[in-house]
Amino acid sequence: MPATPSPGRVGDVRRQNLALVLAGIQGNGGATRAQLAVESGLTKASVSSLVTDLLESGLVRETSVTRDGERGRPGTGLVLNPARGALAAEINVDYLAVGVLDFAGELVFHETLERHNRGSLPSDILPLLVAMAQRAATQAAGDGVELLGGELTVPGLVDTERNVVLAAPNLGWADVGLSEELPRLLPAAPFGVTLSNEANSAALAELWFGHGDRFPDFLYISGEVGVGGGLVIDSRLFAGPHGHAGEIGHVVVHPDGPLCACGGHGCLETFAGQDAIYSAGGIHQDATPKHMEYLLSRLADGDRSAVSAVEQAGHYLGIAIASTARVANISAVVLGGHFAVLEEWIAPALRRSLDHHAPGLIPEGNLAFSGLGQTGALRGAAATAVRRILSQAYELIP
Repeated sequence: MPATPSPGRVGDVRRQNLALVLAGIQGNGGATRAQLAVESGLTKASVSSLVTDLLESGLVRETSVTRDGERGRPGTGLVLNPARGALAAEINVDYLAVGVLDFAGELVFHETLERHNRGSLPSDILPLLVAMAQRAATQAAGDGVELLGGELTVPGLVDTERNVVLAAPNLGWADVGLSEELPRLLPAAPFGVTLSNEANSAALAELWFGHGDRFPDFLYISGEVGVGGGLVIDSRLFAGPHGHAGEIGHVVVHPDGPLCACGGHGCLETFAGQDAIYSAGGIHQDATPKHMEYLLSRLADGDRSAVSAVEQAGHYLGIAIASTARVANISAVVLGGHFAVLEEWIAPALRRSLDHHAPGLIPEGNLAFSGLGQTGALRGAAATAVRRILSQAYELIP
């Protein structure tokens, strides 16, 4: 017979209750003690004790008096403390970026360094990123924001348990361990720095700060030099058994298509990635923001090769979405990165492709473009770090 489970320790119960109270405060954008007691099912005395601990830890602060209850009794509001925050750092093929998100959800610092990182060694990139992170931490401290943890997001498959970049073909990285480098980004942070996939981080940003209020289930597609994707199911990121679900950029859309950086042939990325669009449009240099501006200028002028290149990308994007959406059983898609920048020109071709390959699968109103710009992955990475910190709030309480 299986052993009878032993009762939970008092400390474990208190940890769970702390998490309940914090979730109530975060999920509602603030709450009173009485509201937290009702929502959590805890006694008012228990909530009051937990809130006292959270106030002393600095994770929560009180706000002005609000109305609470049917009789309009005054109650002091509780919100996450904006004087606490998390760092996000991003390595992409053509830029590095860092950001600071405070616990109120505001991006209070953002710096981008345009740089060609394709083929660069981690030892070339990490010192630059560390210097950027130090500037972010210094400014945050000057603004009264203490950074408790962070996350580094990269355009590739990652092993989050071992802090290893398994494969980032567009960077030229394979099996790159970062366990020693991550702490250097934020040496004093009590909750450290973790590793994530860029498209997954951007998908979470869309869930928490973008179209997630409309779509509980959606496919997010990130357009950069590569094409990444993230699946959100029931308002949660679905990463799959090994954390690699949603890799739509390597869905085969043309069996006899060109060689992809992943080693396969005919992947969506070879038709809809930035390099592919630039090449098809007659722009034969590495991707940079200036080349995107040039492409946009040519599109505005009606240049035939530029328009054709973007329409081709939209066509193959529709094929990949049709296949992925059927397999994942989703009916909403959000596009970010350069797809959002090219919305005016890519959307008609994408819509035609979807209607041809999967009529009715993605309704007109369920094809959306992100409004988060280049900060999407940073916001998602930092917000993930905030949630990780809040889930371990007990570590800050004596």
